[in-house]
Amino acid sequence: MIAILSGGVGAARFALGMANLIDPQDIFIISNVGDDEELHGLHISPDIDTVIYTLGESINPETGWGLNGETWRVMDALAAYGGLTWFRLGDMDLATHLFRTQLLREGVTLTEITDRMRKRWNVKPKILPVTDGHLRTVLFSVSAGVEKRMSFQEYFVQHAHRPIISRVIYDGAEEATATDEVIQTLETASAILIAPSNPVLSIGPILSVPGITDLLLRRRDKVVAVSPIIAGEAVKGPAAKLMSELGLGPSALGVAQYYRKIISAIVIDSADANLATDIRALGIETAVTNTLMDNVEVSRLLAKTALDMIGGGPN
Repeated sequence: MIAILSGGVGAARFALGMANLIDPQDIFIISNVGDDEELHGLHISPDIDTVIYTLGESINPETGWGLNGETWRVMDALAAYGGLTWFRLGDMDLATHLFRTQLLREGVTLTEITDRMRKRWNVKPKILPVTDGHLRTVLFSVSAGVEKRMSFQEYFVQHAHRPIISRVIYDGAEEATATDEVIQTLETASAILIAPSNPVLSIGPILSVPGITDLLLRRRDKVVAVSPIIAGEAVKGPAAKLMSELGLGPSALGVAQYYRKIISAIVIDSADANLATDIRALGIETAVTNTLMDNVEVSRLLAKTALDMIGGGPN
């Protein structure tokens, strides 16, 4: 059984490669919910949906998120009213959020709803929200001495991740409880892989849930990360920019330092081979390969490299 700590686009592509490498039913994806948002009265779980749509072979290949062949008539009609449209929801995608919101109001857990959704898309890997409770990533920026609070989606979508961030918190983390399925998965997985996702915004919320980091510390020899940063730049999103603003170091070395207590190994891109010695000096085994997942074969080989780091790859 392989566990993958997951954000959105990068994690979804990594999981797709893994599903082409081993039996997909042996894959358990522990998903970030810090990006979740409520808009138009609907509960939206972007990272969960991106993983489901990708593994369900229905993702928009141009954006890496949303559905392929999507239409936008509802958003266009809403814009004509002057309604809120900075976060655009496609017509087919709306059905996902309507379904999720309905069941949440009926008392069904996010874990159960996610499982019903992945079965509808014929997705074989299990997808587990890290918690069924409230957990939200909140970012702060300072302008003219005034601190501004933003949800993840306000920062990422509405403001196109332009603000300079001074700090990040995970609202609700102290009271959040990891689900029994998540704990059991992390306790028994033969490998725990941290997908190439934003360390602060995608993996950080998962690690903030009480008990998760302690469990990973105990199983450090089975934990491998894949760096989402290549040559000082994030493949997608603001990972490098944000890490620089928070003083974490916008590089594969910075990623290794962020995870150093919980990982025994990391996979970095060939463009960062010069950093391998410094990373190994941290006591972290380092593999160097192509990490730019522009096709399924690269994703599959990257997944194999990660598994091989702890001897968990297929023969």
